[in-house]
Amino acid sequence: MAIPIINNWQRYFSNPDEGLGSSYERVILNRKLRKIAREYKITNVLEAPIFGFTGLSGINSVSLAKMGCNITLLDHNEDRLKLVQYIWKLIGQQVAFRMQNSYNFLDFEDDYFDMSWNFSALWFVADLAPFINELTRVTKKVIFICVPNRYGLGYLSQKYSTKMENIPDFYPKNIIPQNFVPLFQQRDWKLTESNYIDCPPWPDIGMPKLEFLKKMKLDKILKTKSESISILGYYQDKDPYFAYKMLKYSWLENYAPKFFKSIWAHHKFYLFVPQRQI
Repeated sequence: MAIPIINNWQRYFSNPDEGLGSSYERVILNRKLRKIAREYKITNVLEAPIFGFTGLSGINSVSLAKMGCNITLLDHNEDRLKLVQYIWKLIGQQVAFRMQNSYNFLDFEDDYFDMSWNFSALWFVADLAPFINELTRVTKKVIFICVPNRYGLGYLSQKYSTKMENIPDFYPKNIIPQNFVPLFQQRDWKLTESNYIDCPPWPDIGMPKLEFLKKMKLDKILKTKSESISILGYYQDKDPYFAYKMLKYSWLENYAPKFFKSIWAHHKFYLFVPQRQI
């Protein structure tokens, strides 16, 4: 959750080196998305908004596309969508793009998508209630929401070192569960699962993870080298061992107790299904 990405997100499109933190995050997120897609038999997916706190914008749904899902990406920044479109062409996957200035109305039919989701993106939605109303309207089976872990040590350190309320077009209140979970429930969607996700051996801090590991003398223990890291080669089937290399750091993800994750994990997810489906 590196807050400076609000102003420098473009740089990743000329240099896709995302570093260790975002690379690990993507692999863990991919694993969860694929699990949901298999469990709910997902074929048609909406990701909206596509901009969140990570490196390259707009590629979080690639793993679903590679499973055969139809993907629609929706965002409020036309320049960003053009750059994302170029990246998807490099990857060689088909995807539909939609540009909307507002999320108050989603121009799709009722129950058009099997699944809708977003990652660390709710705080870029100006009007939360209309957006969730629309998200539940256009979705048939499942909605997956990831937000930063507000009680994580990394989040708290960035929160108190940055005046979030002064960032334009940024609404941090949106990621508070008490502000978005009831909005789903009021629309007859039930929260069926919630847990921590993205829990690597490093804290959620706004600095390169390799630099942090060196300072903590952990780079040699974790056998981590200073090198450019990008998931694009993996998505292009040129780096088949990329996910395996990232999953070597998943021992906290897999085995840490929940109370530890509550202060260390970088994100928390919420999975909703319509009451009619239960």
